[in-house]
Amino acid sequence: MPLRSLPLLLVFGSLLVGCASTTSSPNNAPIEIGTPSPIPPAETPAEAVNEPPIPVDTTMVPTPAAESPKSTSPVATGYRDAQAGRALLNQLLPAKVNDRPGWAQDIFGAFEGLKIPYTKEYFCAAIATIEQESSWQADPVVPGLNRMVWEQIGNRADKYGVPLPIVKAALGRASSNGRSYRERIDKLRTETQMNLLFEDMAAEADRLGLPLNMQNPIRTGGPMQVSVDFALGHTKVWPYPYTYKGSLRHEVFTRRGGTYFGVANLLHYRAPYTDMAYRFADYNAGRFSSRNAAFQAAVAKLGKTKLDRDGDLLRYEAGKPSKTPSSTLLALRALAIRLKVSPAEIERDLLLEKENAFEQTPLYKRVFDQAEAPTGKPLPRAIFPQIRLSSPKITRKLTTEWFAKRVYGRYQNCLARGNS
Repeated sequence: MPLRSLPLLLVFGSLLVGCASTTSSPNNAPIEIGTPSPIPPAETPAEAVNEPPIPVDTTMVPTPAAESPKSTSPVATGYRDAQAGRALLNQLLPAKVNDRPGWAQDIFGAFEGLKIPYTKEYFCAAIATIEQESSWQADPVVPGLNRMVWEQIGNRADKYGVPLPIVKAALGRASSNGRSYRERIDKLRTETQMNLLFEDMAAEADRLGLPLNMQNPIRTGGPMQVSVDFALGHTKVWPYPYTYKGSLRHEVFTRRGGTYFGVANLLHYRAPYTDMAYRFADYNAGRFSSRNAAFQAAVAKLGKTKLDRDGDLLRYEAGKPSKTPSSTLLALRALAIRLKVSPAEIERDLLLEKENAFEQTPLYKRVFDQAEAPTGKPLPRAIFPQIRLSSPKITRKLTTEWFAKRVYGRYQNCLARGNS
């Protein structure tokens, strides 16, 4: 392979992965940005606002991507009056949002397409998440994105002993839009621009000397920072209501598509919480992570041991359960006789950790029954997963709990607008 193309091969397979999102995800995601790590537990929020009745009981799109899940019909709860729903959404949207009618249409279109009831709580959950993830920017600007990309290019080139001037010379080639790749990197401001840049590079793999099977590493996008993998999986179980040109990947980076799939990820499944704050935590850490973290706390109490309360009960590799046992699995194996379950039954039940059905398993029920027995006091069924967010964009020590509480504060502000 020519020396000029070597830096591109070394650099672009990995440099873009870390620059795309601050939203974290557990280790079971087949594609995700950043590596979360456990941190000490903290308190749950005060003055919780209860969720309304769950609108949809659709089988979740599993993060370990194996078989396509089966779709089920939505539960017809909540009111479905479109005119009243639009009026309510208009009341809840912040007054100073740019292109307010456009945002209202895209949010309402998502609720309509997903058959989610038009309630104050659900609208405010979506509004708060959009506000936190993008500050109402359809294509969020990432401050210093070009600097971060060049910094990672330099680090990768240095690691492989390739002089940076050679890398920049290779990137001086013209791209499909007439500008050089170097110029496009210099002017990078948004994830959409980064995604299109890499798409162009992948399409020109032959000319640039890049491997033909390189995959686009941009994994989240749009105003709700939703996973591209989630969007692709969701369309297998629920029809996408819009017609579009190009790929579904590109649709995720539009305001309409990013809002739709973000709302789906946030609300289009039955969660066992009465407090919306835990749904926000799950949006950041993965569905059912708050429930699973509470289960880990109960296991730790029962076994008098320390466990990371990260919401992942199993280890995953390439989106599938790993043969390497997790600390939670090992702790449960040590309790098998006491719980009157076999090791095989433990693993069988833990495989349901990303589903609502896990709460109905013998393992889940026996752990809580025995952990609560000494005092007779109920243990929490949801706590914030203790995950530290990691990304080149993050310069402070941020956590899933921080994210959930920030969104929760915005959620309460939105509810207050509904009461005015």
